[in-house]
Amino acid sequence: MQEKTLGELAEYVDGRVYGDPNVIIRSASTLGRADEGDISFLTNRKYEKQLRSTKASAVIVGKDAPAAPAALLIAEDPYYAFMQVMVLLHGHRKHKKNGISQKASISDSAKIGADCHIHDFVVVEDEARIKDGCVIYPGAYIGQGVQIGSDSIVYPNVAIYSGCKIGNRVIINANSTIGQDGFGYATHKGVHHKIPQTGSVVIEDDVEIGTCCGIEGGTLNDTVIGQGSKIGDSVTIGHGTKIGSHCLLVAQVGIAGSTTIGHHCTIGGQSGIVGHITIGNNVTIAAQAGVINNVPDNKVILGAPAVEANMGRRAYSMIQYLPEMRQSIRDLQNQIKRITSTVEDGSEEQGDT
Repeated sequence: MQEKTLGELAEYVDGRVYGDPNVIIRSASTLGRADEGDISFLTNRKYEKQLRSTKASAVIVGKDAPAAPAALLIAEDPYYAFMQVMVLLHGHRKHKKNGISQKASISDSAKIGADCHIHDFVVVEDEARIKDGCVIYPGAYIGQGVQIGSDSIVYPNVAIYSGCKIGNRVIINANSTIGQDGFGYATHKGVHHKIPQTGSVVIEDDVEIGTCCGIEGGTLNDTVIGQGSKIGDSVTIGHGTKIGSHCLLVAQVGIAGSTTIGHHCTIGGQSGIVGHITIGNNVTIAAQAGVINNVPDNKVILGAPAVEANMGRRAYSMIQYLPEMRQSIRDLQNQIKRITSTVEDGSEEQGDT
């Protein structure tokens, strides 16, 4: 952990200081928990009250932020600036440099690059290629012909099936499986017959895969995770799906096979997406949505089945009134019946006269 002045931090993130630039910053924290020597940030207006009462020595804010008792570091993008400060002060997770463990099982035909650290009980199969600077944690399985780019990290008990291609600076968190057979069966006379899955998985540069994820290899074509995309925990991505660059998939998302997702999409937790549809670029899908149709570019959708956000909000806002509306409709139906009955009775009396 490093110690910096607020002025040094402002220079590092290309911001400016409002207050004392010589304030010493030792750590980062939230507005509510910060203490002397901490720096915090404000990006959401609902936390402005905490800005006025925080004990932080400094707060990173945007250009239009209100005044505060703490010194301010004003940045164009406060959250990004906070990330930069966090990296500078705390750094990323450190990995033990143990070289290649004697307890690892590495095929003679596998190629291991320079400065790789392969821990106990890792298995690296024939013809696998692991480039420079990779860290492979205990219990990981690297299948035949797998390619892993430079500076990638594979955490414990990850399984990467044969033929998968992993880019540079990829992080695969514990217990995830890459390249398992897709969920493909032909049902004939009530019996489900397994279809061979001949495709693989391609994970491009700077992707992070969360814990306990399953990314299926394609039936005929590869499953592709685009550059810079981040996949949360317990996400399932079906065979042959293609996810564009810089997407965010929150925990427990499920995507069926042969789906195409554009770039810079955000998919909320527990959303489900059917197969064989196309989702455009810059699409936001709210949590627990059920997506069953194609989605054009730049849409925000929610609900199950998912619809445009404005329509969905109006529809869901009416749910609480449905019991009253149902009773009102019944009352109106009863009134109509009484009126109809009265009219019919009157017609009959006139006919009798």
